[in-house]
Amino acid sequence: MKKIIIPIIASCIAFLPSCSEDNLEIDQKGVTSIDSFYKTDDDAEAAMVAVYQGFIWNMCAQSGGFIYSPFRAAFNNCGDDMFAAGEFLGDNDFMADLNEFRYDNGNAVLTNCYQNIYYAMYYTNLVIDRFKDGLPGVGPTETTKRVVAESRVMRAYMHMMLAIGWGTPPIVDHVLTGSAQPGNASSQEDVFKWCAQECVESEPDLDERDSQTDKSGAARVTKGFANAVAGKCYMFLEDWDNAKKCLKKVIDSDKYALVPGERFMENFHRAGDLNEEKIFEGNIDYSASIDNGGNWMNRTTWMEANIWNWRGDHCVLSPTTNYSSIDGWGGLGVPKSFVDEFIKNDGENSYRFKATVVPIEDVIFAEGATKDCYGETIRVIDTVVGDAVFAKCDPSTVKDVKNKAKEVVGHSGQLDLNLLTKEEKATLKAVGIKTFLYGQSLYLPLKQVAQIADLTKQGQNYRMNNFIIMRYAEVLLMYAEALIQSGNASEALTYINMTKERAGAPKATEATMDVLKTEKKCELWLEGCRWADMKRWKDFDLAKKAGTAVTTLYDELFYPQEQAKKDGLTVIETSPTGRFYTVLAPEAQGRATGFQEGKHELFPFPQNVMLVNGGLTQNPGW
Repeated sequence: MKKIIIPIIASCIAFLPSCSEDNLEIDQKGVTSIDSFYKTDDDAEAAMVAVYQGFIWNMCAQSGGFIYSPFRAAFNNCGDDMFAAGEFLGDNDFMADLNEFRYDNGNAVLTNCYQNIYYAMYYTNLVIDRFKDGLPGVGPTETTKRVVAESRVMRAYMHMMLAIGWGTPPIVDHVLTGSAQPGNASSQEDVFKWCAQECVESEPDLDERDSQTDKSGAARVTKGFANAVAGKCYMFLEDWDNAKKCLKKVIDSDKYALVPGERFMENFHRAGDLNEEKIFEGNIDYSASIDNGGNWMNRTTWMEANIWNWRGDHCVLSPTTNYSSIDGWGGLGVPKSFVDEFIKNDGENSYRFKATVVPIEDVIFAEGATKDCYGETIRVIDTVVGDAVFAKCDPSTVKDVKNKAKEVVGHSGQLDLNLLTKEEKATLKAVGIKTFLYGQSLYLPLKQVAQIADLTKQGQNYRMNNFIIMRYAEVLLMYAEALIQSGNASEALTYINMTKERAGAPKATEATMDVLKTEKKCELWLEGCRWADMKRWKDFDLAKKAGTAVTTLYDELFYPQEQAKKDGLTVIETSPTGRFYTVLAPEAQGRATGFQEGKHELFPFPQNVMLVNGGLTQNPGW
């Protein structure tokens, strides 16, 4: 395979103020010239490899010098189903700016996301421009038609996401020259129509996934992905008939299936990469020969494990030790409103609920959280546990636990906390939250928290599981909605109950938009859908209160509720054992936060782009 090294920056003069045409005139050593490269089917295949690599680097991985995936943050953090938390108010504020609607046109997440999408788009346009007429002197071949179709669908997906975020982004359907200043699309609707048409026209030249077990078919653009993207565009256009037509093709292909409920969690970890439920995802291959420096940073969601994982350093013993092997920054909080809605929909014992969030008591008192206590936090001297490790409680309780301790003392003379009951552990200061967890409720996130198996190796923060672009569950729920909206609620119920039954949740008895909305919110949490749906449905009630309902989680043994109340804090809820409680974060009050109609429906075009692209008009309200 020939090596392709083509400076991506060449296409982006109109989007980056730091670019200089003079810099583009420097000869590139070891680079195959464009004019001499695109000659054969093998060249077309190699160029397509570069398309997928460019997609992973810019859409999936960190880029622009920041330590997160801007794409994932931009399309999740504005949702009403998460807190962009952290160590304290102001920590990771470029994330919280989005979550609380305090951002402006200089926000780093939005700037990098917008630019990265166009960076990735350059690769698709290069393939389309070079192979749309086939090979020189030969014309179209099956290979050139396929790579052009794959590139067109990927380009359409990127334009769709730009339209969801920014409304009227420039439609860039060819490689730009250095002097190009593309203007806004005529309307958001026209962008969605263009994207859908690109997918529909490309579909005949695409391969179909071979079967539900065909892993390569989930790592490439296929007929299934083309129809799913077209269907999603038609949903935004409220063209229910065309949406149903495209989405039903995916369903009827029988190339995709929901994994069983007991495997629901695997969808979001390496064990589920390219499984039967994946319609398309950015495939991140591990290779021991690749260094742990810049290569992994460009190929993976580097440090996303840190920003979203639990804040273990605020605990007596880190609960992440045996789950993730790395402490996080606690930048993902679970609002009480989301948990309450989830429990009402699923109950607390569904596969889906248990794979999505976890009670703080289960985290702190779990075996993994306490097994490293042996001989470290609690020493048994003469088979008696010291009083210092116990909470303020009645003498009989202390006596009971001490007697229990005597029974479970090992030969080493150290106490095995795992042999204590949950109620007994609840009286021990050997585990717990020694300070506080800002932006957290009584439930911590689980679904998107990295596991040890997701990392390059234990203790490293390079997250290696694939980057989900679309799952079959989303297709089923979009199809159900299209049925409801077109007056066929009875058939829609079948598809809603497919995801409910797999989740282990009670089946719905009727298919209404409220039922559909809640089901989709629970099924697709933090998969880039909620914010888009909020805009499509105009569901902004909770968003208008964003930033005013952030909670902080405390431990009764280290900061008693009575003291919290004396300090002027309002207690919101208390855990079943009474050990943990939340308060309304006082620092979250009195700031200008919350969704504003007429402004926040669309992101602002980045300030640095506006400075160099005179053809672009800023969105309303900015």
